[in-house]
Amino acid sequence: MNRGKRTEVRGERCEVRGNRLHTGIAITILSLFSLLAPLSTLLVTFASCGESEFEYSNHRAHFTYDNSIHLDATLAAAMNPMSPGIFCRISRSTTAYFDFENNQNMNSRVAVNAVEQQRICELGTYNASGIIVGYGTLDSPPTFFAYDAQCPNCYEESNMPRYQLSMASDGTASCRNCKRQYDMNNGGIITNGSQGNKLIRYRASTTGPMGVLSINN
Repeated sequence: MNRGKRTEVRGERCEVRGNRLHTGIAITILSLFSLLAPLSTLLVTFASCGESEFEYSNHRAHFTYDNSIHLDATLAAAMNPMSPGIFCRISRSTTAYFDFENNQNMNSRVAVNAVEQQRICELGTYNASGIIVGYGTLDSPPTFFAYDAQCPNCYEESNMPRYQLSMASDGTASCRNCKRQYDMNNGGIITNGSQGNKLIRYRASTTGPMGVLSINN
């Protein structure tokens, strides 16, 4: 009789120890998850930041233009998110004027005012060839792009800004020298020709067709 009671007590003790062991393991697992969760969040954040940084060039570009003052229709068409696929090249071959040309055969020339004369104007690698801006057609809402108007591959090989891209109505940018074609609707990737770098891209934003264009890279 006493032996039976002892066996029963021992069984209860084993059961208690087993429960404590399971509880301890569960707590350890939960602790590990709580430690790893912030780490995984950091890794995702760093990865997304890295991908974002990779999208943009390290070339300098700085330009601010208030289209509420000038009301330029050529530029306005490219800053309208309701009309993606229209891209406008902005250039400055003289200190007195800005030139605008888009891929829908619109072009204009606007005099530089006194305030703009005092601003920094760095239109990418070469002011005379300029920067191309516009909304892409592939995303919803559409992505606003700003590209250098020089062929990235020919410019890299020569370090000379002699290779201005031409624009087509479908959003294709072409280089007459190397014959490469780039898709401005899709981050400037090469769609035809030899492998190489995609278009030089800059950080840019707009507040609307008759608003402010800001390029700061």
